[in-house]
Amino acid sequence: MPGKDAVTKKSAVRNLLRLWPYVRPVQGRLGSAAVVAIVASCLSLVIPLVLKWMVDGPVAAGDPGGVWLGALYLLLLGIAEAVLFGFRRWLVARPLAGVEARMRADLYGRLQRLPIAFHDRWASGQLLSRGTTDLMLVRLFLAFPLTFLIVNGVTILAGFVLLLAQDWTLGLLLLTPVIPLVVLCSLFEARYAVVARRAQDQVGDLTTVVEESVLGIRIVKGFGRHRSQALAFRALAERLRGTELVKARLLAGIWALITIIPELAIGAALVLGTVQVADGQLSAGTLVAFLSTALALRWPVESIGFLLAMSQEAATATERYFEVMDAPEEASSEASGEASGAGSPAGVAVSGARDGGRDGAREGAARDGGRDGAPDGGRDGAPDGVTGAVRDGVRFESVTFRYPDAPPGSRPVLDRVDLHIRPGETLALVGGTGSGKTTLTALVPRLHEATGGRILLDGEDIALMARERLRGLVATAFEEPTLFSATVGENVLMGAADAAGEPELWRALAVAQAEGFVAALPEGADTQVGEQGLSLSGGQRQRLALARAVVGRPRFLVLDDPLSALDVHTEALVEAALREVLRDTTALVVAHRPSTVLLADRVALLSEGRIAAVGTHHELLRSNAEYAWLMSGEGAEGR
Repeated sequence: MPGKDAVTKKSAVRNLLRLWPYVRPVQGRLGSAAVVAIVASCLSLVIPLVLKWMVDGPVAAGDPGGVWLGALYLLLLGIAEAVLFGFRRWLVARPLAGVEARMRADLYGRLQRLPIAFHDRWASGQLLSRGTTDLMLVRLFLAFPLTFLIVNGVTILAGFVLLLAQDWTLGLLLLTPVIPLVVLCSLFEARYAVVARRAQDQVGDLTTVVEESVLGIRIVKGFGRHRSQALAFRALAERLRGTELVKARLLAGIWALITIIPELAIGAALVLGTVQVADGQLSAGTLVAFLSTALALRWPVESIGFLLAMSQEAATATERYFEVMDAPEEASSEASGEASGAGSPAGVAVSGARDGGRDGAREGAARDGGRDGAPDGGRDGAPDGVTGAVRDGVRFESVTFRYPDAPPGSRPVLDRVDLHIRPGETLALVGGTGSGKTTLTALVPRLHEATGGRILLDGEDIALMARERLRGLVATAFEEPTLFSATVGENVLMGAADAAGEPELWRALAVAQAEGFVAALPEGADTQVGEQGLSLSGGQRQRLALARAVVGRPRFLVLDDPLSALDVHTEALVEAALREVLRDTTALVVAHRPSTVLLADRVALLSEGRIAAVGTHHELLRSNAEYAWLMSGEGAEGR
């Protein structure tokens, strides 16, 4: 976009300066490397002085011994220059690899802390390219252009001092290209910045297509879409190729101009110097030294073009890196202790006072009673980690939610939802497609933040709880089970504290009716499931996800249609085992089928973002036409 390009052009140096916190720990070695490179580069300027001595001395006097001595000096200077440049590379290799590793680790850590809304907006390929290609460009900049822009600048300055000292008229003649070169480099940098940013964004788009094609290879092959995917890839690759060709043309143009203009000046100096030697105004040795010095400065001058190009690519890579690093993280809620009285009885009393005025919610809860007629579910004491004296289950109070990128004025996904799940109760959430069920369940562990109202766990506002503590209390299982490239056991125990071991693992697998197929795997629970768990069936993945949710014996459980991929017989076995787990927890279960609904004590019907009815399954079947339609089979697949 033009706006973004303008920012890139304007703030390239500022972007690169943001790398300083990462460079600071290794500044000593980078500084030493720069000094070594400057010394090595300046040694090349001593060679013309040796040549001047040889031409005006031993060559003019016909002294072969002096010529051989001069040749030895030149050999020693060349060896010293090569050794110093090799030492410079050794100095920077290890620390810059460490800088890249720290930046990559920080980026990964940041991605873990960014909210779900961020990941919903960003393509995974764009994030992947920032952690690989962009960081490689930054490391190359720190290793080469950063050092040699300084080294070449010092070398050019020292070289022109020598040129002016040898003959000031010829020196001024070689200085004439400086102004046009500065103007050309400025124009080149401005244009190259735009194209470099475009190319790096296109690399991210191409990476996304490759990743999606690999992860969705079953869909691509199953529907015979390999040709269309190949065409899409080819189109993006051609766009990237075109952009890279534009970069190549710009670089070729600036390189040609930076080469031709100084060469013309050197040619003019050669003609003028030859005339001066013929007139006796200049010694032959001085002319040889002058021209040798000028030729030694060719590489520092000619390299400016590609050094600026690499620097600009590093600047856009740094900008892309910090676009992610600057994204706001999830609120830490560190002040929850002060805001809520650290869950003290006084803090809960405030919540209780507010609850008392909400349409008799508490009176309704007391009247309905808990499971088996026991108030509050028949469990004594507050849940672990919840320090409030009042146990009140899960309460939604006027909860409203709108996605951050929703058009202004659009209807919210959830609109003033009021709902109470009593302690020890299982509440089934039913609704048609797009009614907001999944969104509502995501609000409990704060995967999304409610934009209005509040959610209480045992009287404590979750917005004031530290996320780590909240997610230690609430376990989730989603409709689309996600498994990682790890063992079965590692995937399941991800849902428990570090102390969980084999007994907890196999208990959870038994609840999910997964112990049979896990035991039959080649290495049992130590079997690697592969990327995304695609080596397992959909039902097996879903059962492992359910085991992960219950392995930590959570106090609050959120299940988003956890049995949708199971066959009828397995579903019945899982439901029987799950009933035992649900006796000891407060659960919210998204349900699409009557068999899942029957797991619950009560059912809430969510319609167009609002709670339309609450009651038992049989009550709603008799009294609510929409619920009866959803449970009839015609609408049971709604999400």
